[in-house]
Amino acid sequence: MTTASTTLRSVIGLDNQLPRLADATVILIDFQNTYRTGVMALPEADAAIAAGARLLAAARALSRPIIHVVNDGGPGTPYDIRAEIGSISAELAPIADEPTVIKQFPNAFHETDLQDTLQRLDAGPDLILAGFMTHMCVTFTAQGAFNLGYRPTVLAEATATRPLEGPDGTVLTPAALQAAALTTISDLFGLVAPALDDLLN
Repeated sequence: MTTASTTLRSVIGLDNQLPRLADATVILIDFQNTYRTGVMALPEADAAIAAGARLLAAARALSRPIIHVVNDGGPGTPYDIRAEIGSISAELAPIADEPTVIKQFPNAFHETDLQDTLQRLDAGPDLILAGFMTHMCVTFTAQGAFNLGYRPTVLAEATATRPLEGPDGTVLTPAALQAAALTTISDLFGLVAPALDDLLN
């Protein structure tokens, strides 16, 4: 049986205490219809959207800052934010005072006003991330947050990804890629909360 290595977080002395939602800012990443239908549909999209909606409702009830992020791939793409396919899923649609950040790279901080928006909202270090896809925009936004000195936590139940072929031709299932992505995040960039209840204590 293989023994797990020590995480980089532990090696450099970072703490592993999950934040409280009541003290955090929520960033909802690419909860777009893109991932519910068509070429980019994710097997677990609906379950993740339902979990994201619970997170959103809880954050609103606590009057926490909430930022929506969308990927704009341009007209005619599955990420066309001007079309229904690229719109934010209805369950997670922003209300009037919740800002939306438009990005074109996996890291939502890259060439966007996300950091400025966080500063304007007087956000503290704790960020709770949820959305699509776990191995791509969620991971790289967590890395971006970490690089800027924030303390990101990913809500695992409100994320999902898709099956992909590895370099050796082996197809990774969504569960395998999901586990790998969350493990990458928790090794250094941030914490992983399995479920919303873990952030409500």
